[in-house]
Amino acid sequence: MDKCHANKSIRCSVQQCKNHCSDADYCALESIQVGTHEMNPTEKKCTDCESFQMG
Repeated sequence: MDKCHANKSIRCSVQQCKNHCSDADYCALESIQVGTHEMNPTEKKCTDCESFQMG
């Protein structure tokens, strides 16, 4: 990503993601999709950012 346009509504610290703004801990996407890999999620670790793309 050449010039990152940080979405100040979406904080992100996953620097390996293609949509991460390297100069700040924000995502460049307009919105993200959050999902789960569990049938009945009960903890934060049960959720996933389904918008993640390897950078």
